Amino acid sequence: MLRRQFLLVIMCSSYSLNILFPPFVFLFFCTIEAAIKLPENETIPAVFAFGDSILDTGNNNNLVSVTKFNYPPYGRDFVGGKPTGRASDGKLPSDLIAEALGIKELLPAYLDEDTKDEDLLTGVCFASSGSGLDPLTPTILRVLSLSDQLELFKEYITKLRGIAGEDRANSIISNSLFIVSAGNNDIALTYFITNLRKLQYDVPSYNAFLVASASSFFKDLYELGARRIAVFSPIPLGCLPLLKTLQGGIQRQCVENINEAVELFSANLSTELQSLNSNLPDANLLLIDVYNPLLDFIRDPAKFGFEVANLGCCGTGTVEFIETCNQLLDLLTCSDASKYVFFDAVHPTEMAYKILISQILQKYINILFCGRSPC
Repeated sequence: MLRRQFLLVIMCSSYSLNILFPPFVFLFFCTIEAAIKLPENETIPAVFAFGDSILDTGNNNNLVSVTKFNYPPYGRDFVGGKPTGRASDGKLPSDLIAEALGIKELLPAYLDEDTKDEDLLTGVCFASSGSGLDPLTPTILRVLSLSDQLELFKEYITKLRGIAGEDRANSIISNSLFIVSAGNNDIALTYFITNLRKLQYDVPSYNAFLVASASSFFKDLYELGARRIAVFSPIPLGCLPLLKTLQGGIQRQCVENINEAVELFSANLSTELQSLNSNLPDANLLLIDVYNPLLDFIRDPAKFGFEVANLGCCGTGTVEFIETCNQLLDLLTCSDASKYVFFDAVHPTEMAYKILISQILQKYINILFCGRSPC
């Protein structure tokens, strides 16, 4: 049962205040506290995650794919320093949200062989690193498509009914929080890096294609019982260290046309979610803006306690991710990931995610539970 009020406490690493008090630099351990109060009589029995590496807690581990993160230095700040398949040094938003809501500390991957029946009662992760809204994207990377993830969710529902009974299973699903992150790999990889869709689509038409795919996926989730769905916007892809290295010129500037494509997609997706809310009874689909908070971290890292935003912690920080981020680069890899916005050249650190989740929970929690009306 959910506690109606709780504290989300984030421990920060060294923080520089030389901007406010030059020429001094203060190093200290700080906390960010956010009291989250939910509406009366609201409970969240479980959290479910779908989409890509922003949320994937290890479903790719046994796939024949290069898109895996189950080896060092990934997971080095995780419990026990264990690489689990999470694309970061520690926890992901899927874990942090489940923890903040008082459900459980970690959101297990559905395909993890250690996931037990009791885990199913409080939610699991179906996300697959490298997946996307464009069916071509997961095909390129040989990962689980969103259709695959839906099939696993159907399998999960059958298992849940066997464990909890049909009525309780239906109640768990209809009252739970579903979080989705998709579109990052489509825009960054399938469109701008590989150019595989550029001959077929210009940016507006590709955006329309992605939004239509997203809409279909959300309708399918709704038909399976989901009602409260938090949809993460893509992150500022043009400012990822990898994209700045590949397409940002000698000075490694943010690639503005990629960020503009993200902004267009997010605006169109928000409009589509509003339409779905109007046409699907009891649906509450909400676009969660992760683009602008992460862009703030990148543009003014010191404000949030970071020291490095243009490089990843792993290796040189310019291009390393998945298999190129490995233990052979230990001498180059940073000693304290909490000072970095990015852990590898694509994925944020646990610290960046912690601050991000603190912000978005405070901003969106009432809307997620009350819709657009006051609670």
